[in-house]
Amino acid sequence: MHVTLVNLSEEWETNTTQEQVRTITHLPYYRYSFAVAAGLALAYLFILVLCIGGNGLVCYIVLKNRRMRSVTNLFILNLAFSDLLVGIFCVPTTLVDSLITGWPFNQAVCTLSGFIQGVSVSASVFTLVAIAVDRFLCIIYPFRQKLSLPKALGIVLLIWALAIAIMCPAAAMLKVVQLNDTDMVHENETYSLYTCYENWPEPDMRKAYTTVLFVHIYLAPLSLISIMYGIIGARLFSFHGPERRSSGELQGDRSSISKKKMKVIKMLVTVAVLFMVSWLPLWTLMMLSDYEDLEEERISFLASYVFPFAHWLAFFNSSVNPIIYSCFNENFKRGFQAAFSSCRCSQETEPPVVYFERSRNAVFFVSNKISNIESVERGRAPQGNGEPAPKQTQPRVRGILLEEISKITTDNRVSTAWEK
Repeated sequence: MHVTLVNLSEEWETNTTQEQVRTITHLPYYRYSFAVAAGLALAYLFILVLCIGGNGLVCYIVLKNRRMRSVTNLFILNLAFSDLLVGIFCVPTTLVDSLITGWPFNQAVCTLSGFIQGVSVSASVFTLVAIAVDRFLCIIYPFRQKLSLPKALGIVLLIWALAIAIMCPAAAMLKVVQLNDTDMVHENETYSLYTCYENWPEPDMRKAYTTVLFVHIYLAPLSLISIMYGIIGARLFSFHGPERRSSGELQGDRSSISKKKMKVIKMLVTVAVLFMVSWLPLWTLMMLSDYEDLEEERISFLASYVFPFAHWLAFFNSSVNPIIYSCFNENFKRGFQAAFSSCRCSQETEPPVVYFERSRNAVFFVSNKISNIESVERGRAPQGNGEPAPKQTQPRVRGILLEEISKITTDNRVSTAWEK
């Protein structure tokens, strides 16, 4: 998944000896001007904060709330974890690699960065397939046995095993290689130029492996996802057909397919479509660089401008998913709001204390401890003639009948948006 193109169209210098003629290319250490580099750095830092913060909150919300521990939420958690890996290991190294000519890190970072990026992308697309299959079975075959959490956990482990297996050849071929005929120049000093890329024994092997990756972790999975969501959409919207309205079955169909599930399907389709659109430019460039014999001018343009944007767009997909969850799902929205408001709540020195009192007519009265103390102090304040004021009766607070408690807990409880 790691692609490095080196610009070879700069200043040329020829050193001639009696034995051979050697041509050396001198490249600037920094690829861009200060303004362009600052804009690129801000763009990458923006998605870095969104990716780590947003996906970290998604993992925290799902793990903390027991009500959200469902099959679909487990897949959402796995998707957020893979996106979190992209933000931690891939975004910073890609930014530095884009700003500086060549590869500024060692062999371990080269292997780890490319391997984690490939594994996380593979795990993400396989997770999207698992979510689509789960929704497909629930909607199209509603009377079949639902997928249990232990089985879903086994599927998650299988997803990571397949992702690691398919990216092992790339990890084995990633090498940091010194370019003998190219140097970097910075402040009148010359430095050796290194690059991190997949050093296959034969170019055709690289082409074949790139094609296998494109088919297995982009083309085939997203085609399958599109087909399943297309069938799901046709089934859901068929319930609103005019032939069903006359038969009187529309009400029953609407009760079986709730608005909540419709909203979940829209959210999952949005996630899949954004993944497809975000990764299409980078995949196109990788296939183009492997199958086309590009000129040096085109390589220079792609390496300097197109590839950094394509990488940014692919990483942006990892940071935008939490925003989609908060827009389509009330539980995630409330979790994000609670996380953001926790800082303000922690600054309060003494939060209000609420307690309950039971009366003879089976009514719970809710009282605030602070307001009670203030009312007592006001009741004891002396009047103008020096005599204590008469004791004021505490205003009655609206209560909740015991018979209504069970109704409240069943009707107004926080329910997950992924219930089958």
